[in-house]
Amino acid sequence: MSEKILACDSEICFEKDNCERYRLWKAGAKDFKTHNGKAHKGCGQFIPIKNTKKEDK
Repeated sequence: MSEKILACDSEICFEKDNCERYRLWKAGAKDFKTHNGKAHKGCGQFIPIKNTKKEDK
């Protein structure tokens, strides 16, 4: 069973550019929370961005 990922709107988090939660928020997710990420470290709730593109070789 797949659980819905809660988005994150933290603009200062160190990991925001690599985080699926932040990407979901930027994409317009309505269910979000401000996790406790800092400018020098992530929040501990970091989820790597899912790569949905398949690379053709």
